[in-house]
Amino acid sequence: MDANKIPVYLMPGMAANPSIFDGIRLDPARFEVVTLAWFQPEKGISFQDYAKKMCAKITHVNPVLLGVSFGGLLVQEMACYLPTRKVIIVSSVKSNKELPKRMIFAKYTKIHKLLPTGLVNNVELLAKYAFGETVTKRLALYEMYLSIRDKYYIDWSIENIVNWSPKKEVKDLIHIHGDKDPVFPIGNIKDCITVKNGTHTMIIHRARWFNENLPSLIATKA
Repeated sequence: MDANKIPVYLMPGMAANPSIFDGIRLDPARFEVVTLAWFQPEKGISFQDYAKKMCAKITHVNPVLLGVSFGGLLVQEMACYLPTRKVIIVSSVKSNKELPKRMIFAKYTKIHKLLPTGLVNNVELLAKYAFGETVTKRLALYEMYLSIRDKYYIDWSIENIVNWSPKKEVKDLIHIHGDKDPVFPIGNIKDCITVKNGTHTMIIHRARWFNENLPSLIATKA
């Protein structure tokens, strides 16, 4: 552990594994990068208690937490339980007010409980949930990225997304969002850094943008 380096923890989105960050290159002389991974939630565990358990995996003081999509919600919850240098969310939301209407509708009608999540081994369906994309042309690629196929985990994740309401506003938060995001449309998003033509999977397909811009965003003090 080098005290001169800035620790950066990367949290992937729903059903995704840390390989979504394979294209991210941060100077190892300046940053110490650690990837986090989803673990199976215990039956009945709250999102807040899950966040507390994930905090136990943080071994640095005042880290930067970067979360993608559902992982962005998680790092905001984690920031309630440990001091952070900065929190960065990508392709995510800062509050339930930024959720699309269909998710707000699902919260009150419980229609999301009718989703065929038992078919999680169907990668095309899983990618539709997680990335908002039809992936026929890139099926093999997404099979690598979307490795978490447990039905309870998917149900638990969807339930916590549509019902999420942050307990407090996170300080030193940076929100990076694509203007072509089909999961969380840009029209609902306030106060973000907009990536032109960025989709929900831009952490994968626009890695060059992140490599060029993340170092200054991480290092700049609020």
